Amino acid sequence: MKYNSIMIHYGELSTKGNNRKLFIQQLLHNVRVALKAFPTNTTGARDHIYVDVSEVEDIAPVISRLQEVSGIQRITPVCKVEKEIMKVKEAALELLQEAKPKTFKVETKRADKTYPLDSYGISRQVGGYLLAKMETAEVDVHSPEAVLRVNMREDACYLSLAEYPGIGGYPLGMNGKVTMLLSGGIDSPVAAYSLIRRGIRVDCLHFASPPYTSDAVLDKLSDILKELNTYQSDIKLDVVPFTKLQDEIYRNVAEPYCITIMRRMMVRIAVGVAKKSKALAIATGESIGQVASQTLESLSVINEVTNFPILRPLATSDKVEIINTAKRINTYEISIRPFEDCCTIFKPRKPKTKPNLKDCEYYESKFDWQKLVEECIENVRHIYFSNGEEVRQEAKKGE
Repeated sequence: MKYNSIMIHYGELSTKGNNRKLFIQQLLHNVRVALKAFPTNTTGARDHIYVDVSEVEDIAPVISRLQEVSGIQRITPVCKVEKEIMKVKEAALELLQEAKPKTFKVETKRADKTYPLDSYGISRQVGGYLLAKMETAEVDVHSPEAVLRVNMREDACYLSLAEYPGIGGYPLGMNGKVTMLLSGGIDSPVAAYSLIRRGIRVDCLHFASPPYTSDAVLDKLSDILKELNTYQSDIKLDVVPFTKLQDEIYRNVAEPYCITIMRRMMVRIAVGVAKKSKALAIATGESIGQVASQTLESLSVINEVTNFPILRPLATSDKVEIINTAKRINTYEISIRPFEDCCTIFKPRKPKTKPNLKDCEYYESKFDWQKLVEECIENVRHIYFSNGEEVRQEAKKGE
């Protein structure tokens, strides 16, 4: 029997109270957008979203696409049948005969409490019928090869043999927009994915320092963002011309403090760009203790430049976790291409791991950083990516 519907389970959305309807509406919209290339019809209900796939020849690509939509906990392909018990038995038999398991069991969930048979009664009747009709299959309630799930709901009965995990989280667009600092390394694309998974839209921000850094870094970012388009179909990349400010930092600041001062400048610029884009926070790929600028002492001094929210979704993640996620979202092989960003090129030999705020303020007093920060904000170049393609660029001011 061909599956004629897909049941989408909300997971974390089920904890929502008065806002639940808004979350479901957003998820329903996102699912429809994700499946626009398929001949499907999608409807939403309080407990599940249903995707009619009766016109789809192969539902595997539909399931794969749904596994990339944030806010979905589980995906269950189902046969939707009438609730009359004989029809349920016949449909169950057809499903199981196609699967050809050696052992099986039946699990029933009776959401419709008015149905005359209880869960045990349904399982007993369906299981007995299957056992009588399938000579080569036996019941095994402990470790069966196949589990037939019978979901008796108010509108119909839904039969399934398989479930697939979603990425969980919240529907994209429900939790505002953030400006994500994107370096081209392994961590920041994973941090961007983590934000998207929590329902946050991301704009990305990159600091370019030609001629010290190669244009190949932008090629890396382009390929990374095309992969992230899988989870957020439209992403803007803001490219900051950072060379002039970076030169002034290395001209006026003692080497151990250069990275700290540079990060403080980056935060100031990112906040300025975020406010112009109406983002509600900035975010980084920092993980506590991973490098010198990511110790708690360093982060405290860096944070001091603003009271604007700074999100660090990977703060407590270890490198193995981050790498595994990067491989899963297909950004790892791109990120390890040997083209360095401005932070890596100018990495000091002995960076300060416990910088002093007064020392930072002293070094910053030696040059007019405010003017240079403003210049960086005013001369940002915008590159737009949509559905895996670069669609347009907007030149920086004055070009």
